[in-house]
Amino acid sequence: MALADAIDRRHRMLVLLAVFASLRWGELMGLRKTDFDLTLGLVQVERAVSLVGARQLIKNPKTPAGVRTIALPMWLLPDLEQHFSDYSEQTSDGRVFVGPTGVTPLRANFSRIWTRALAKAGITGIHVHDLRHTGNHLAAVSGASTRELMGRMGHVSVNAALVYQHRTASRDRAIADSLDAMVAALKAEGSDGSGHVGGTATG
Repeated sequence: MALADAIDRRHRMLVLLAVFASLRWGELMGLRKTDFDLTLGLVQVERAVSLVGARQLIKNPKTPAGVRTIALPMWLLPDLEQHFSDYSEQTSDGRVFVGPTGVTPLRANFSRIWTRALAKAGITGIHVHDLRHTGNHLAAVSGASTRELMGRMGHVSVNAALVYQHRTASRDRAIADSLDAMVAALKAEGSDGSGHVGGTATG
């Protein structure tokens, strides 16, 4: 949460979704407002933005497992709705993350914003992809099974059978509800100052 608080408001939701929905950079850049159900607290991942040469192209996720529906912690929804209003592309199916001039952010350009946020939070050695790792860890410690974790992450294992095992919607909601409880406890007790929930630092 320290990084979400330290980064500028335009990019705060990017940090939160990377963690609490375990999303990759390209998946975040591919999100549109219509991918979200703000009543049920769900996000549908069905595309990703890839940099090919100097062009950003919209593609399908790398594997079938990358197309997935993820339950979000319910505390996140009011902030998400506010982000749509303040910073997202202002069409009904607009891009969730755009820069001040309406361009999809480049990861290389975002690195400057990220570096400033790290300095403000007093954190070193953390990369953007570590946000997703932290989210995966939080989901794991919430009690998610290996199958549920793979589904939430959009991950393909060497064990191909696991790719096609379906998570139940109720268990995915339970994972998100457990994340809700963790964040509530974090807000009440404070973080450890490292930018991670206590015990979630990655190597």
